[in-house]
Amino acid sequence: MNALNKPTVLVLNRNWQAINVRTPADALCQMATGVATGLEIEGENIHPVKWEEWIALTVREQDRPVLTVRGPIRMPTVIVLANFSRVPKKRPKLSAKNIRERDGNRCQYTGISLRPEEGSLDHIVPRSRGGPDTWENLVWSCKKVNARKGNRLPQEAGLKLLRVPREPRELPASELIKNSLGVADWQWFMKHE
Repeated sequence: MNALNKPTVLVLNRNWQAINVRTPADALCQMATGVATGLEIEGENIHPVKWEEWIALTVREQDRPVLTVRGPIRMPTVIVLANFSRVPKKRPKLSAKNIRERDGNRCQYTGISLRPEEGSLDHIVPRSRGGPDTWENLVWSCKKVNARKGNRLPQEAGLKLLRVPREPRELPASELIKNSLGVADWQWFMKHE
């Protein structure tokens, strides 16, 4: 995948709160149109740089420049939106990892704490019986218990859920941003990492 199209730019609202992640291509477009300002980050020195100044910045060894007809331009790692101050709320995406986190890494039938490889997703109402892939129908379960349950309902297998599964509440978007690529410049703006 082209480096311009990997989501490696942290987007901050005008209050400098993390709200999203964008590709460098998107970030450069937002900077060029005045929607956002790039942040030049050198150690603990952080300052906003408007587009006209950004394209004239010296490209450092650690920068991954974009090659243009005007010469190389630094790819930003963090941008600040000029006129957006809210922190949007989002729900976590439905995934095995997020079900496991919601259920506290515990089997929802036995209460036993599980390592990720010891558990699996269980459909309370099995798919073979029309059970959907929803927050309310999926729980984290011990693999042995899940295999024993098979395509039966919990009560048919002699099992009882410890608690009713629910869709997680909306969280500030900043809580859902993960720095999976380890972009060092994000450390100043990420509270949970």
